[in-house]
Amino acid sequence: MPLGRPAADLPALTPEERSRYGRHLVLPEVGAEGQRRLKDARVLLVGAGGLGSPVALYLAAAGVGTLGIADFDAVDATNLQRQVLHGTADVGRPKVESARDRLRDLNPHVEVVPHPVRVDAANVLDLVRPYDVVVDGTDSFAARYLVNDACVLLGKPSVHGAIHRFEGMVSVFGLPGGPCYRCLHPAPPPPGAVPTCAEAGVLGVLPGLVGTVQAAEVVKLVCHIGEPLSGRLLLVDALSMDMRVMRFGRDPSCVACGTRTLRVPTVPPGAEEACTPVGPIVVRVMEPAALRDLRLRHETPQLLDVREPDEWDLARIDGAVLAPLGQLEELLPGLGLDRARPLVVYCHHGGRSARAARQLVQAGFAHVFNLAGGIDRWSEEVDPAVPRY
Repeated sequence: MPLGRPAADLPALTPEERSRYGRHLVLPEVGAEGQRRLKDARVLLVGAGGLGSPVALYLAAAGVGTLGIADFDAVDATNLQRQVLHGTADVGRPKVESARDRLRDLNPHVEVVPHPVRVDAANVLDLVRPYDVVVDGTDSFAARYLVNDACVLLGKPSVHGAIHRFEGMVSVFGLPGGPCYRCLHPAPPPPGAVPTCAEAGVLGVLPGLVGTVQAAEVVKLVCHIGEPLSGRLLLVDALSMDMRVMRFGRDPSCVACGTRTLRVPTVPPGAEEACTPVGPIVVRVMEPAALRDLRLRHETPQLLDVREPDEWDLARIDGAVLAPLGQLEELLPGLGLDRARPLVVYCHHGGRSARAARQLVQAGFAHVFNLAGGIDRWSEEVDPAVPRY
């Protein structure tokens, strides 16, 4: 079923809008009716980060009439490598406010509706309900399932995007007869199997590639043109610049769009932990301030850095020894660490060091601590001379 109202009910374009969108109007596939459909459209963007940045910019530039933006986070300096919706002056501001101001400047004809909330099971239906199309620009498996479920239950299409290191993917879910996110991912990956972007890194231009494709899919859906990526998963490899399409179908046993046994948006077991390392061994955590106090009292514990050598070259904590996580087992015998003395392990944000700490406990270290927030929090809260990246 096509999106939007009959052509006769669409809003008219003002002379200023006709001038602004002139390059659309001369495209026979878009034309005046397509531009009026864009003006009439209500699109919700969940996430104003790496993927959300190009999506928001291009949809606003295209003339989408109402653009809702849901994000609970604030702009951080580490975002600016890829989140081009925000600038240096926006650091510390809520992302929805930064996005609103930038998009209003880009196109004052667009109504930007900020939703400064974290998407959860209690609010996702109310967030999605007023909109025609939803763009999933989240980086959490839990949020992806909730967005998908809400869209299926309310009959809204969702344009999904995801990125990891140098690779990305895009698909369109929830169209009549087409699959949904749960058809492709019936269950989340095992806990700890997928590192976050903060831990694994991401090529700064990759969200631009993937997010722009997401924006194009929205425009196609709204304007009733082209063939949407429903039942197709576009895979992008930025290193080889190889783009291929994988086809997949609707799962008749899918609890969301198949059997429809799912009555409310639900986070499947394990989705919250999918991007966080977990395991049977409980590792104690040391706050950066506590480590600082120990050092001031000259009770400095052993420090082990499990990041990669290029990260070590960017920043390090004085007194640490380096053993990248992937080489920890083979390097451990030569590090000269005392298994009886306290040992604090750190990485960039705390994920890799948590896995390393469990390895060390299994290797017989008696007093192992994971530095909360890694070297990033150490730099932010204790020693600003240590560069952040």
